[in-house]
Amino acid sequence: MGFENHEFEAERGPSWQRPNWRFGETDELTGALDPTQMAVEIKAAAKAAGKPMAQGDAVAAAGDSIRAMMLVRTYRVRGHLAANLDPLGLSKQEIPADLDPAYHGFTEADLDRQVYVGGTLGFEWVSMRELVATLRANYCGPVGLEYMHIADVEERRFLQERLEGRDAAISFTPEGKKAILGKVIEAEQYEKFLAKKYVGTKRFGLDGGEAMIPALEAIIKYGGHLGVREIVYGMPHRGRLNVLANVMAKPYRIIFHEFSGGSANPEDVGGSGDVKYHLGTSTDREFDGVKVHMSLVPNPSHLEAVNPVVLGKVRANQTIRDDLSKHEQVLPVLLHGDAAFAGQGIVWECLGFSGIRGYNTGGCIHFIVNNQVGFTTSPQFARSSPYPSDVAKGVQAPIFHVNGDDPEAVTFACKMAIEFRQTFHRDVVIDMWCYRRFGHNEGDEPGFTQPLMYKVIKGKPGVSEVYAARLQAEGVIDANWAAEHTMRFTQILEQEFEAGQTYKANDADWFGGRWAGFNKPADPETSRRNVPTGISKKLMDGLGRILTNVPEGHSIHPTLGRVLEAKKNMFASGENFDWATGEALAFGSLLSEGFGVRLSGQDSGRGTFSQRHAVWVDQTNEAKYIPLSTVPHGRFEVYDSPLSEFGVLGYEYGFAGADPKTLVMWEGQFGDFVNGAQTIIDQFIASGESKWLRANGLVMLLPHGFEGQGPEHSSARLERFLQLCAEDNIQVANCTTPANFFHLLRRQMHRTFRKPLVVMTPKSLLRHKLAVSKAEDFQGESHFMRILSDPWAPADKDVKRLVLCTGKVAYDLMEARNAAGDSNTAIVRLEQLYPFPGEPLIVRLKRMTNLEEVVWAQEEPQNNGSWFFVEPFIEACLAEAKVGPARARYAGRKASASPATGLMKRHQAEQAALIAHALGHGVRDEIRRQRTSKKK
Repeated sequence: MGFENHEFEAERGPSWQRPNWRFGETDELTGALDPTQMAVEIKAAAKAAGKPMAQGDAVAAAGDSIRAMMLVRTYRVRGHLAANLDPLGLSKQEIPADLDPAYHGFTEADLDRQVYVGGTLGFEWVSMRELVATLRANYCGPVGLEYMHIADVEERRFLQERLEGRDAAISFTPEGKKAILGKVIEAEQYEKFLAKKYVGTKRFGLDGGEAMIPALEAIIKYGGHLGVREIVYGMPHRGRLNVLANVMAKPYRIIFHEFSGGSANPEDVGGSGDVKYHLGTSTDREFDGVKVHMSLVPNPSHLEAVNPVVLGKVRANQTIRDDLSKHEQVLPVLLHGDAAFAGQGIVWECLGFSGIRGYNTGGCIHFIVNNQVGFTTSPQFARSSPYPSDVAKGVQAPIFHVNGDDPEAVTFACKMAIEFRQTFHRDVVIDMWCYRRFGHNEGDEPGFTQPLMYKVIKGKPGVSEVYAARLQAEGVIDANWAAEHTMRFTQILEQEFEAGQTYKANDADWFGGRWAGFNKPADPETSRRNVPTGISKKLMDGLGRILTNVPEGHSIHPTLGRVLEAKKNMFASGENFDWATGEALAFGSLLSEGFGVRLSGQDSGRGTFSQRHAVWVDQTNEAKYIPLSTVPHGRFEVYDSPLSEFGVLGYEYGFAGADPKTLVMWEGQFGDFVNGAQTIIDQFIASGESKWLRANGLVMLLPHGFEGQGPEHSSARLERFLQLCAEDNIQVANCTTPANFFHLLRRQMHRTFRKPLVVMTPKSLLRHKLAVSKAEDFQGESHFMRILSDPWAPADKDVKRLVLCTGKVAYDLMEARNAAGDSNTAIVRLEQLYPFPGEPLIVRLKRMTNLEEVVWAQEEPQNNGSWFFVEPFIEACLAEAKVGPARARYAGRKASASPATGLMKRHQAEQAALIAHALGHGVRDEIRRQRTSKKK
């Protein structure tokens, strides 16, 4: 494998980075037109048409042509502002002045004069009257297109060719129109049926936005013809039940069973379950002989939080399908509310992924259900832009604004959207203007806050009634068609409702497809078990060569050269393996076994602390060489991510959920930055398995340790993760040796189940003289150690004081204990905090027959860190072992609002005091001794 500019796949970057775009380029059909040259072209065109023109007339005609072209351009840029978008008629706007021919110098008397436009909109010569009528039909009807912010000429031309021209009206066959109407009726009647059968029950119905259902089907149908074989959906609660039933084809009887208090999901098979309008499903649907697999990702009420999860899942499935070069087979579709799309920052984070190597999914279709109200907030108070979709202009996505009372227009927009996505692999937005017939939920009274809007809505006929009347007027259906279809569908719902009363749920299929062969641990003890994770000496030596040999011609940084020399000495001597080398051995050995390894974070290639060096950058040409990418059998990916925590963590969670055979890791630049992703942690990582029966093996690497770097660079908020621990949901570790970290990562992939893993990774320990391992620690039958004993501990019978701790503070305690000549204190490290390692700790305690005191020592303030979590576990272990005191005492910093001090001297004094306190020294005497020593 070569190393010049090593990439994992060829990906199409943003249009402004591609060579066919030039700064200052104007629209290809207007250009910076030269009147003289234009006159020459007009004379030639007139002569070819058999109507020769004098030079003076040609010059005058050139002026008309240029002004006509500017009018065309104005419609292309601003025509959407005059489009017929609002089905309620409350957002009528004046036609912008520059869309009037008079603005461009054409009087009423000029409108019937023929003007040369050279093929624009399909016309060579056209009257201004016909040109304006065509432009209004193209750009100011039920679809208003925003696309002139796109820099790429070919993308603009693609859209123009499908939207412009006198014959460019939205057109479907009679059968197609009937199919659209049928789906709208089914969507509408389904909501009414639920309202009738489950009075007062929240369902967050789609009432008023039913045109979305046939439009989503169009994406499936046309996408299938264009190569799509899998669609992953993410959406909020609004309309989810309708999508589940009428797009995802989830059997109505199952949904009715759930409404009746039964469950086709968690309660029958374990877990807490979730409300109906948060659940997901998966299915296959076939159109015209093409089968498309579809999955709807479950998500909480945190609206847009599911977006990065969907994108990560899509990326994983594209990787599995070997679809990263074309991005044709797996399609993400995200549904949004108007207020959320404009108001939630995660929307922009996800849009930002669209052109970035390692995160690009080849374009996402975004469908905004624009109810023109968010909960109780009107749009003018919810955003500062004209449209909720305006943020998408930042990635040059085309935006289709469309009237939700026109199902044909909505379906047409979705057809164009999937064609654009499959052609250019870029994001596309459909902004469907509709309304919410009821309140935020069916029990709300919307008239409190939007009385005028709901006065209009109250008297408004449904979408199906409006569309059926139109089709009847067109002669497509007769007067009875809609009523008969409604009756037949209602009968089906009644039959399914009866079947739902006796429906028996099958066991949920957690482990199909890529997850085949995995399982849920039968009991918590199973998840605590270790498996052998040592490797052979031969493999270790081979990885050593890969990790230290620089390819010929690759010029590395001198400091990296010294790092590699130190690594060579490690492999030669079998001693002093540091953290980064232990980690690289874990990655490389997993790759050699056929697993994938994916690591992302804001500085993951080099490592925040210049420790990893997974990517070697040539100092002369910046070509990249990634040693681990040369390990056969597996796929290694390391990405420096966008400056995002929420979005990237959600993305990697989605990736890990789709591919259990890849070790997926997200690394915080500093551990405490993870609090920017707390929604993903709370709603997905900690509770997703319990709520939705979805296992996940994501690993979070969070630098943690108190070294005087201040409040924002000390704590990864260990206490928050421990608060979330219950029911064997996640794993929390705080390793202190490179070999144990190596085994922890390998254990994550070698067990037959997956649980999220949170690792407090070190900073100073990356280069600490004691935090090293030997070659034999990685080899043979070795495995992860949930607790580690003190290498310099006294004999068990001599131990009177046991100090329990986790992480970096162990080395401070050992050094201080050894310096003091203390021969009665042992220090035991908890390398895994949850599931709590009670069994090995009890075994260890039973050996200490003369134990008098047990201390829990930590660097974090008392209200942070592990103390409140571990204290009852330690008490239970002491009772079980029947040794020592009944309870442990605390040694550490006092409770604090800030996680750490920002003053180095204060940090050092606090650290010395807690060490002294843990070891039984007088705290005040220790502080006084330090101050006296410094004065001397």
